[in-house]
Amino acid sequence: MTINQTEFLQQALLANGLDISAATQEQMLHYLHLMREWNRVFNLTSIRDPKEMIILHLLDSLSIHAHLHGKNIIDVGTGAGLPGIPLALTNPTHHFVLLDCNHKKTRFLNQVIYDLKINNVEVVHARAEDYHKQQFDSILSRAFSSLKVMLLGTSHLIRETGQFLAMKGTYPEHEIQEIPAEFKLINVYKLTIKELNAERHLVCMEKNTDGKNNRDS
Repeated sequence: MTINQTEFLQQALLANGLDISAATQEQMLHYLHLMREWNRVFNLTSIRDPKEMIILHLLDSLSIHAHLHGKNIIDVGTGAGLPGIPLALTNPTHHFVLLDCNHKKTRFLNQVIYDLKINNVEVVHARAEDYHKQQFDSILSRAFSSLKVMLLGTSHLIRETGQFLAMKGTYPEHEIQEIPAEFKLINVYKLTIKELNAERHLVCMEKNTDGKNNRDS
């Protein structure tokens, strides 16, 4: 069944309490259009259904909007630009770095930035451990790695007051128990996304400065 993407996106955003301008919604749909076009040649995403792309790419990314910390943000292992591109479009005063070691995906992201005229995003083709240009208020990851691997691989990128924000599906109890002692769990937020029949959680962490690893916070 063919859906009207514009109407479905409007309704889905409204249902999730997201007030986003028509111009930004148009940019988001253009972003999904580019993703489908590039997907014909490059394997950017296995999700190809227009409705599912809105739910699993746009709404899922925007579900952490309220939890962004600071205005200088890096999305590590961004892939096709998730959650970085949707968040950058809805937070124009924030600066985003989208980092990935896959050259085809960073080429795609540069095309997205050019076509959508996004001026608050920088694309970096590199591995996280090899990138040392600057430090960030928030480090984002979505299906990038385990919490332990994320923390150890990106700790050099976080500011003293920064936060690590890891998007997960079901509550990652085992991964939380493996958080290294030099880091601290701040909170785990259960994310509710209308139209999505699956669990989503956001794990917020920071560098440990008090000598305690509060995994049960």
